Amino acid sequence: MVAIQPEKKPKLLIGQVQTQSGVSIKTIRYYEEQGLVKACDRTEGGFRLFNHEVIGRLSFIKRSQSLGFKLQEIKQILDIHDRGQMPCHEVRHKIAIKVAEIDRKVAQLQQLKTELLSLVDQNNPGLTVNNENMGDREVICPIIQQ
Repeated sequence: MVAIQPEKKPKLLIGQVQTQSGVSIKTIRYYEEQGLVKACDRTEGGFRLFNHEVIGRLSFIKRSQSLGFKLQEIKQILDIHDRGQMPCHEVRHKIAIKVAEIDRKVAQLQQLKTELLSLVDQNNPGLTVNNENMGDREVICPIIQQ
């Protein structure tokens, strides 16, 4: 009995990777410099060749970035994957950290919003600016400087 070999897909030139992934050639090269993707070979003319798996990897990178992951964090996750392990534990940990950061930023923004609203409150005496203060060069806007 003859074993059937899986059909080998031809390797992709970087322009084909760009077309299929939607990631610019410049970005693909940058990701390669950062160790996020690897060219598997080069043509005789020196052009990069990639396996088809790079399309899924680029998709993962784009999705991770859209969720707020930095390239360094994405590389750590991909390194775990490349060692043959599932990086889900690491991903969960990083997501928990991101959620905590978001909670902190939301609290800071709420505080800022409250402060700004108090500055423009209609009952705020700082809004009633008269021309007497116009001669005082030290005062730019009493609303902010009070």
